[in-house]
Amino acid sequence: MERNGRQAWPPELSEPLREVDRLRRGGRYTSALALARELADAHPEQVRVLVEVGLTLGVWGRQPEQALPWFDRVLALAPGHVATRYHRSLALARLGRHAEAVEGFTQVEAAGFRKALVVHMKRAESLIALGRWTEAEADWTAALAEDPGNPWLLEQRARTRVRAGRTDAAEQDLTTALDAQVGEAVDPELLHARGVLRLARGDVPGARADFDAGLAALRVGDPPALLEALRQGLRDAR
Repeated sequence: MERNGRQAWPPELSEPLREVDRLRRGGRYTSALALARELADAHPEQVRVLVEVGLTLGVWGRQPEQALPWFDRVLALAPGHVATRYHRSLALARLGRHAEAVEGFTQVEAAGFRKALVVHMKRAESLIALGRWTEAEADWTAALAEDPGNPWLLEQRARTRVRAGRTDAAEQDLTTALDAQVGEAVDPELLHARGVLRLARGDVPGARADFDAGLAALRVGDPPALLEALRQGLRDAR
C-alpha cells in the first residue's frame, strides 16, 4: 500500500528512529547521523526515515545545504508532506535564498500548516531580508492575530514599519507593547526604540522620558551597548 508516494511503515523501524532521536538529544550527533543514514540506505523510499536524515543535518547539525537534498527526496516521493516543505524553506532561508524561502512558506501556508504563527514569523524575516517591507508588515500583523499583544511581535512589526516609513504606526506598536509591561518586566530596549522615534519627530520631552525610564529599567545582563545608547539618547535630547 502507498499513500502520496509513501510506502506502508515497517513497525521494526520505529525503535531505530527513536534511537536516532535519543542520540541527537544526548549530544551524540555523529552517531545519530550515521544511524539515520544507515536506515535511509536500507529503506530509500521510507519518507519518515529520509525526513529524519534531513532534520539531523539541518536542525541538529546546522548544515542546511546538506539537508536540502534529503528534503527534496522526501518531496519527490510525497509532494504533500507539508512539514518537510516547511523545514526545506527554513533551510533555504538559512542559506540566504530568501526568495525561494518565501515561495516555500507561502506553499506551506496554503496547505494549512498547523504552525501558522511560525510560518508568518519566518516568512516575514525572509521578506525583510529582501526589502519587501509592506509584505513583511502584513506577516507580522498575521502573526499578532495568532498571538495578540505579544511584545516581541509588536517590536518586530514596529521595526518593519519604521523601514516602510510608517513611524507613527511603529510608535503605537511600541506603546502597546510597553503598556502591557510593569515593574521589572519593562523592556529598556523598547523604551530606547520609542525614544528614538519620538526624538525624530521633535517630541523631546517624550524622548527624554523614555531614555530616563530605559536607564531605570536596565537589568543585570543587559548589553553595555544598550546602556550607552540610552545615555546617548539623553545627550541628543538636551
